[in-house]
Amino acid sequence: MKHKISVLIVDDSALVRQTMAEILSSDPSIEIMGTAADPFAAAEKIKRQIPDVITLDVEMPRMDGITFLKKIMTQHPIPIVMCSSLTERGSETAMKAMEYGAVDIIIKPKLGTKRFLEESKVRLCDAVKAASLAKLKKISPQKMVEPKLSADAILAKPPSKAMTKTTEKVVVIGASTGGTEALRELLEALPANAPGVVIVQHMPENFTAAFSKRLNSTCKVAVKEAENNDTVLRGRVLIAPGNRHLLLKRSGARYFVELKDGPLVCRHRPSVDVLFRSTARYAGKNAVGVIMTGMGDDGAQGLLEMKQAGAYTIAQDEATCVVFGMPNEAIKRGAVDKVIPLHAISANVLRLAL
Repeated sequence: MKHKISVLIVDDSALVRQTMAEILSSDPSIEIMGTAADPFAAAEKIKRQIPDVITLDVEMPRMDGITFLKKIMTQHPIPIVMCSSLTERGSETAMKAMEYGAVDIIIKPKLGTKRFLEESKVRLCDAVKAASLAKLKKISPQKMVEPKLSADAILAKPPSKAMTKTTEKVVVIGASTGGTEALRELLEALPANAPGVVIVQHMPENFTAAFSKRLNSTCKVAVKEAENNDTVLRGRVLIAPGNRHLLLKRSGARYFVELKDGPLVCRHRPSVDVLFRSTARYAGKNAVGVIMTGMGDDGAQGLLEMKQAGAYTIAQDEATCVVFGMPNEAIKRGAVDKVIPLHAISANVLRLAL
C-alpha cells in the first residue's frame, strides 16, 4: 500500500484547523497526523511522531511561526508550508519565512463561495504534495477542481509560423515550489541593463507585492509586481500578481503585459502555461524561456510551444531544484534546449538575450 503523506496542522484557530483537516484529508494521498494550537503543542506531537509535512500559521500566541520554523530548520528539517492571512504584515512575514527554509506559502482557507473553497483545496493539497518531495537543507543557527484546464481556457494556441526575429529580446520565467529563493539568486546576478524579464511564480494574492519589493531592494534590476499594460523594458522585471493570469503582448516594437481573470489553468492562477503560450504567439524567436523548480507540469506545454515558435528554452537541473516537477515534465516533452544548474541560468540568459 502506498504511503500516505502525514500532515501536522499548527494553527491557533480551531476553525482553521478543522477546515484545513477536512480539506487535506479529502485527498486520498494525504492523512492528518494531528493538529496543534501552538508550537509547544506541536513539539510534543513531533517527539512522538515526525510528520512528512507541517502546515504552520505565521502569527500565534506563546511562540510565533517564524521562531518555530527556525528551530525546526536548524535541528531536524521538516518540510513546512506557511499559512497566512491576506494582510500586508502577514505577507512580509511569510516572505521572511521563505528565506528561512519554508517550502511554500498558502492562504488560510476561509468560508466563502464554492469556487473559493474548491480552489483552496487544490492549492492546499498541491502545496502539501510538493512539500513532501522537497529537498531540504539545515539552516545555520543564526475535492479537485475538474477538469484540469489547459491554457486554451485563457488564450488560443498560437499559429505555427514563428514571428520574425528582431533585435529586442524578452525573457520569460516560470517557477513554483522553491521558486522564491531560486528567483532571488537568478535575479540578483543580472546587471542593471539586463533584458526585460516577465515572471510567473505560483504565489497567493497579495504576497507577490511583498516578494517584488524584497527583490527590488536586493537586485540591480528594477523589480515590480506587474500592472495591466506595463511595458517590458531593459532593466525591469515584472512579476505576475497572485490570482491573475499574465500574458505577454506586443504592439509594434513594444512588449507589454496584460492581466486577466479566468479559471485555474494547470491548477494555477497565474499559470506559467498562459505566460509561455502568449510569449510563443507574440515574441517567437525573440524570447528566451526558463522553467524552474516546482511541482506538477504547469509551463511544460507552453515551453514546448515557445520552442516550436523559435524561442530558446532552458530548464533548471534536478540537482538544484527543490522539486524537479515542472522542469522534468518540460524535458520529457522535448520542450527544452538546455538543462543547467541554477547558478548558470543568469549567465546563459544574458548570453542569449543581450
